[in-house]
Amino acid sequence: MVTQDRAIRTRRTILTAAAKVFEERGYRAATISEILSAAGVTKGALYFHFASKEDLAEGVISEQDQQLPIPERACKVQEMVDAVMVHAFRLQTDPLVRAGVRLSLDQQAQGLDRRGGFLRWSAVGVELLTAARAQGELLPHVVPTVTADVLVGSFAGVQAMSQTMSNYQDLPARVTALLRHILPSVVMPSVLAAVDLTEGRGAAVNDELQQLHVLQQAAALT
Repeated sequence: MVTQDRAIRTRRTILTAAAKVFEERGYRAATISEILSAAGVTKGALYFHFASKEDLAEGVISEQDQQLPIPERACKVQEMVDAVMVHAFRLQTDPLVRAGVRLSLDQQAQGLDRRGGFLRWSAVGVELLTAARAQGELLPHVVPTVTADVLVGSFAGVQAMSQTMSNYQDLPARVTALLRHILPSVVMPSVLAAVDLTEGRGAAVNDELQQLHVLQQAAALT
């Protein structure tokens, strides 16, 4: 168990260091030597967990999927909004998430499979929109697969603009504006009127997730 815990910590250390280097340098310019230096681990330790720079980058991209899941909501539109808002909050606060998004959008990252993040978020959107449609929350014309792709693509553009303009400082405001423009063409007005789209929603849900995590850990120890 101790050895396993050490391996998990080492892997996390390497991913965090790789995220920092990829975010600062981009995929093409980043080197294994820089990542080793930032992580403070041996080459053997790195290659035990990751076979190549490409494998490391894909590990950073997929790390976004390891975050705590959004709490289930009675209103599936609110659950979808919460997922978007928390992701925006994590872009502001989590270097691994920022690096994963940068890698997903890095057109210079030749040979790297950058589809993972887009496919994951589209799948989440389809799942929640399908559930919302089943509950009568969506307008009759909405096709979940199409709307999910529109939301993912729009968010990608908004976060890229926010990164360029303010280093993500204005991202909650931009995401709120995006949702206020898109959702009226997707969601029943009576449902949308009760959905929380405030700029602080992402931080509030993230706090909720952390509190739930603490409670789950305490329960596991009893």
